[in-house]
Amino acid sequence: MSDARTGLWLVGARGSVATTVATGLALITARGHGTDGLVTEQPDLAAAGLVALDHLVVGGHDVVDVPLVKRAAQLADAGVIPHTALHLVHDELERTDHRVRGGYRAGHEDQAAAVERLAADIRAFRDDEGLARVVVINVSSTEAVVEQQPGHESLDALERAWAAGDSPLPPSAVYAAAAFSAGAAFIDFTPSTGARLPALEQLAERHGVPWGGSDGKTGETLVKSVLAPMFAARSLRVRSWAGTNLLGGGDGATLADPQAMESKARSKARGLEAMLGHPVDGPVHIDNIADLGDWKTAWDHLTFSGFLGTRMSMQFTWQGCDSSLAAPLVIDLARLADLALRRDEVGPLPALGFFFKDPVGSDEHRLFEQLRVLTEWATAP
Repeated sequence: MSDARTGLWLVGARGSVATTVATGLALITARGHGTDGLVTEQPDLAAAGLVALDHLVVGGHDVVDVPLVKRAAQLADAGVIPHTALHLVHDELERTDHRVRGGYRAGHEDQAAAVERLAADIRAFRDDEGLARVVVINVSSTEAVVEQQPGHESLDALERAWAAGDSPLPPSAVYAAAAFSAGAAFIDFTPSTGARLPALEQLAERHGVPWGGSDGKTGETLVKSVLAPMFAARSLRVRSWAGTNLLGGGDGATLADPQAMESKARSKARGLEAMLGHPVDGPVHIDNIADLGDWKTAWDHLTFSGFLGTRMSMQFTWQGCDSSLAAPLVIDLARLADLALRRDEVGPLPALGFFFKDPVGSDEHRLFEQLRVLTEWATAP
């Protein structure tokens, strides 16, 4: 296990997921336990020499100024964080809060200058804290689907657009560009564009850093990635697979926007056909129920046919706390991306597909096959 400290720089650092990450790491450090949900604490991956949990230092960018201590108290009231933990992590959350810097607001500053400002924040974080490496993870709100622009097509085209005073990148890609410019790894836990543009891929190559994503697989799609291969393995033809998702909080409010919801729905539906081996009627609905807060419910109804075309059906309901499901995966991804940095890996990290609905660099969506690929990559000599 590495003795060096690694920075975990969170985009959306005062949101529910980021606050749960910061609280969880502080509590683990204070108490030395509470690692349920952390894949990297399983024996095979724990043997890969990953950065220790108490060697992760949290900072980040955000456009809101609600203090982390207050945000954690709100999450405790909602049942996401135990109230008994608040006094244990208070001081560490205040230290983390002092490392949070102002984020990027589209239209409020020159985009090229914004990339440099954000990159300078990341460099200063690394230098001030004496960190060996930094991993930037986007846990901010989901963006709308982005239309292709000339500045997306190559790094040269992007730099020409910036020189002309244009702002061709969506915010998630601005943060990716800043991460790469600072020599940090970048992981997109959201379905937003992030680094998935030719210009950004070339920027990552220029700076020699790895990146991965996208859209963390925490609930309904996690179940699909186990069930769909089961139907395929037993030659049971799935004919339809409809899902309804109810959620509140900031994510629910964001996804109430039809354009942002379209981005999420596309990501959720993308892997089903690949796992089944044929097209399937699979509408996905996402509804904002403010009263649910950080809790989400997914109800799925699927129909399938067996021998002689006999029609059958299955339903399941998944209820969970979104931040509690996402936070340990964010920590896992920070440790694994740090490993990639230590190995001098550059470009997309397909081995991280285990964590995502729409994995970059991989068409594999079957959960246990993804876990095998991840374990082999992480433990490779």
